[in-house]
Amino acid sequence: MDITIVIVNWNTRDLLGDCLRSIYETAREVTFEVIVVDNASGDGSVAMVREKFPGVRIIENTENRGFSAANNQAFAVMRGRYALLLNSDTIVTEGAVRELFTFMESHDDVAIAGGQLLNEDGSRQNSIANYPTLLSLLMNLPLLEVLFPGQYPSKRYEHKGPLAVESVIGACMIVRRKAMDEVGVLDEGYFFFFEETDWAYRMRSAGWKIYHVPSARIYHLQGMSIGRDVRSRMLFYRSRYRFFGKWKGRAYNTAVRGVIVARLIVNWLLTTVGMILTVGLHGKLRDKWVVYTRLITWHLKGCPPVAQ
Repeated sequence: MDITIVIVNWNTRDLLGDCLRSIYETAREVTFEVIVVDNASGDGSVAMVREKFPGVRIIENTENRGFSAANNQAFAVMRGRYALLLNSDTIVTEGAVRELFTFMESHDDVAIAGGQLLNEDGSRQNSIANYPTLLSLLMNLPLLEVLFPGQYPSKRYEHKGPLAVESVIGACMIVRRKAMDEVGVLDEGYFFFFEETDWAYRMRSAGWKIYHVPSARIYHLQGMSIGRDVRSRMLFYRSRYRFFGKWKGRAYNTAVRGVIVARLIVNWLLTTVGMILTVGLHGKLRDKWVVYTRLITWHLKGCPPVAQ
């Protein structure tokens, strides 16, 4: 079999249905299977898949195991020579799967390739991910993308052909089984966020290459598969700190935390001033103040695990 398509789902029944429908309507010229790993959804996702997509293999978890662990469950039983990881909030366009597969077949030194993610209106999303650094935190990534476009490629520029990159966004990426067998699967210490960055770092350290393939186009309803509340921000920070602690060391990680906490405090102070000037009547300012307060408090407690 050519490809095992893996989708991790958590309470996104309708989005998952649209994603699966797009796969079966557009994935041609390749042999594939689809595995949905459901992380204890309570919205009828599993029943929907069984009713409308009986050919899909389902792994049904009794708890939310996160992105890495759920994908690894599928990797353990996959039959394809490649794994295509898709978020449940993606829509695959005509030829996208074929483009990724063809590229991997003709580049046997590539471990991971990602497509071009699109917003609902067709505009480009960030699909390339550089490794995070203290410099990118201090200067802001958009500024680095303008100053050093060769080192920091982004959606600002239209890439005419495949591009070697440090990492890709995990909403859609194809991974070579041979590279997985050599380097290992996803690090389950990441619950969500940065797991694909960590994987790409390990792959490149082992001599493999990572590519962005802009001809493979995928719509991505960004953020819908994880949510947008303050817990998502906490998960993001925890994963970032894990990445820095794992690959850069304790001192570097401590410096990163200091920069992030300082920024949160500055934002909290500015929001507090805004609250005073508007006598607390501005709803969005109130919401931001609550978020910054919770994030600062959470950091002061040592960034404990986030309840799901």
